[in-house]
Amino acid sequence: GFALAMVAPATTAQAQQLTFAMTNDSGQDIQIEFYSEDRNHAWPGGNQAYNLARARDNNWTLNCRRGEKVCYGAWVKGNSTTYWGVGPNRKHSCQTCCFTCDGGTARRTLTPPR
Repeated sequence: GFALAMVAPATTAQAQQLTFAMTNDSGQDIQIEFYSEDRNHAWPGGNQAYNLARARDNNWTLNCRRGEKVCYGAWVKGNSTTYWGVGPNRKHSCQTCCFTCDGGTARRTLTPPR
């Protein structure tokens, strides 16, 4: 006789959302991008970034995979040597800049670099 192999159904990644509530207290116009730590993905992606003018705040709700780690990177518009979080293109490491995709809200205020 022959054995039938049990085929498990393909597990699809659970869709979830993560909201970043960012306040720009840096005194400069900045750009922000969000990066997945678990896959090659960025928001907004395509070498684009979100703009956040000085003294403004904004919320970005990202569609992500449940449990995925998402990090923010921000930099002064036109001058990526001044950065927050993981910086542009996730060039830097930052333990406190990553959040789990769990339907929650991550709040950060970007202040002038020391």
